[in-house]
Amino acid sequence: MNKPKDVQVAEIGADTRVLRSRTWDRLKFEVEYSRQKGTTANSYLIQAEKTALIDPPGASFTDIFLKELHDHQYFQKLDYVILGHVNPNRIATLKALLDSAPQLTIVCSKPAAIALKAAFPDRDLQINAVRGEEVLDLGKGHELRFAFVPTPRWVDGLCTFDPATRILYTDKLFGAHICDDAIFDENWKQLDDDRHYYFDCLYAAQSRQVEAALDKIANFPAKIYGVGHGPLVRYSLSRLNLDYRQWCEQQKTQELSVAMLYTSAYGNTATTGQAIAKGLTQSEVDVRSINCEFADTAEITAAIEQCDGFIMGSPTLGGHAPTQIQTALGLVLSTAAKNKLAGVFGSYGWSGEAIDLMESKLQDAGYPFGFETIRVKFKPTDEVLQQCESAGTEFAQALKKAKKVRLPRQVATEAQSDRTEQALGRVVGSLCIVSAKQGDTTTGVLTSWVSQATFNPPGVTVAIAKDHADGVLDHAGDRFVLNILKEGRNLRRHFMKPAAPGENRFADVDTQEASNGCPVLSEALAYLECTVQNRMECGDHWLLYAVVESGKVLEQKGVTAVYHRKSGSYY
Repeated sequence: MNKPKDVQVAEIGADTRVLRSRTWDRLKFEVEYSRQKGTTANSYLIQAEKTALIDPPGASFTDIFLKELHDHQYFQKLDYVILGHVNPNRIATLKALLDSAPQLTIVCSKPAAIALKAAFPDRDLQINAVRGEEVLDLGKGHELRFAFVPTPRWVDGLCTFDPATRILYTDKLFGAHICDDAIFDENWKQLDDDRHYYFDCLYAAQSRQVEAALDKIANFPAKIYGVGHGPLVRYSLSRLNLDYRQWCEQQKTQELSVAMLYTSAYGNTATTGQAIAKGLTQSEVDVRSINCEFADTAEITAAIEQCDGFIMGSPTLGGHAPTQIQTALGLVLSTAAKNKLAGVFGSYGWSGEAIDLMESKLQDAGYPFGFETIRVKFKPTDEVLQQCESAGTEFAQALKKAKKVRLPRQVATEAQSDRTEQALGRVVGSLCIVSAKQGDTTTGVLTSWVSQATFNPPGVTVAIAKDHADGVLDHAGDRFVLNILKEGRNLRRHFMKPAAPGENRFADVDTQEASNGCPVLSEALAYLECTVQNRMECGDHWLLYAVVESGKVLEQKGVTAVYHRKSGSYY
């Protein structure tokens, strides 16, 4: 028998608490995640000279959450409520908050402000709509800053950074749907599966927008991610950032792509489309999800031209399709090649004319369909969402079959090029970190293009990409340490992420100083102290030949980390 819902409260920083509304049951609005591990809805309270509540939970937790606030008399002191996004569930809790604390000022993005005014037509809301350059001073150093991070699913996404605690409140980003007692991610390795699954369900179809969000929040020197669901991210922050970038990159390297064009009035169409996208991404098809309400014609046209297939979704409003989806339909009919696979879905309350319009127009134009048109009345059920996921899988299979039939036999030169790249990718090398220090600047570069070059004197060659080598080891006589990594450790993830200008790559890792003054990674398997003898330009890389002055094995037991590639055309 599962435990009852509760609210777990803990201090996580100066003047800062987390209130984790917990359930061990799968909530109805999370049925699309198809897991039975429960979840937490994390809210945060900063009590400085002024008090701010960040990300109140949805309607499933309204009563127990408000009781927690009442019991600790937080209501009387609330000045702000900050919203990472707005949806009907959160609006239900927000209404109750405003009833108890009418003095509240709501801080949110501009799209969220529009949604709130529509949700509260009879209430004079105090709203502070921010985009990113604003600062909200709560006192005691809590000068909150913001990053507007829209995605097709959460067009009003907002992250909040508190420099006093170095906590970045990320709302949906970096979460996991799992319920336990751990406040932080001490056992982060056990979360890998749940985090990846969460990403696939929520973000795989929005990978381009996620990458843009990651670039924005990289400007904040965060030590903790205050996530909306699951354990807070503290011990695996760099690792999770890298994982998100790699998962986004994997979507872009898929052989086939689908453009999903939709609008969603009440969230039902978006939820349906997300389930279809889940089936596509699990079948290794890249999905470019575009909410046509917030996209211009150029973006939509480019997506149509570049995709292998397209799927359109729309609600029916007053017996019609929204103007934005009608515009997108016109662009499809005038732009998309007639051999591209199509799909249609939508939600409705009474009629469903928008779905019929899209289906008939695409059929009349001669587009083949990848699944039977999906019509959802009101809110999609668990069974309907499963059918939508299956439709996505079916579309992917049809797309792969059509692609094989459609493509002519590759010309010999192209086929040979592909075979050559695959063969070249089978050349493997030891994963190493080249660490160097020039003046006050310390640099660290990850490479697997390392080889012993000479016996006497002992020497190595190292190839470094030109875009990673600006100002690094430019001259003969420059010194560096070659840190040889151990298999099973995550140092490489730390050095794979892009570095900000002037960032010390070694600030968050254990090091010692070599006799040549360069950093040695304490967790390396071994290291070599080297001096550059020659530097040669080789295409898109610099090739260094260096003499090994000294070295040491740091761990007698262990295997050298090796990087295996599928292609010789990229790392």
